[in-house]
Amino acid sequence: MSAAVLPVPDLDIEDALVREASPPWETVVWNDPVNLMNYVVHVFREYFGYSLEEATRLMLAVHHDGKAIVAQGAREQMELHVQAMHDYGLWATVRRSG
Repeated sequence: MSAAVLPVPDLDIEDALVREASPPWETVVWNDPVNLMNYVVHVFREYFGYSLEEATRLMLAVHHDGKAIVAQGAREQMELHVQAMHDYGLWATVRRSG
């Protein structure tokens, strides 16, 4: 009688499938009383490469709504964006999309 050999799961593939099934993460920039609107536009253009129109739209969302989602994607990348926003002096956080 021979012992049955069970397949060993590929954890890398399983981790990738879990990540794909998870909603993306967001970088959220929050309103603050310190930074001028034109500076926020400058940061969005310089760091993210947004057009003047898109950077202005996002800045106005921050100004009027108190926040704007400026990027979506993998958590690690969103954490890098948040750190960059902090380096520019903006208040930003990472959160799950949805």
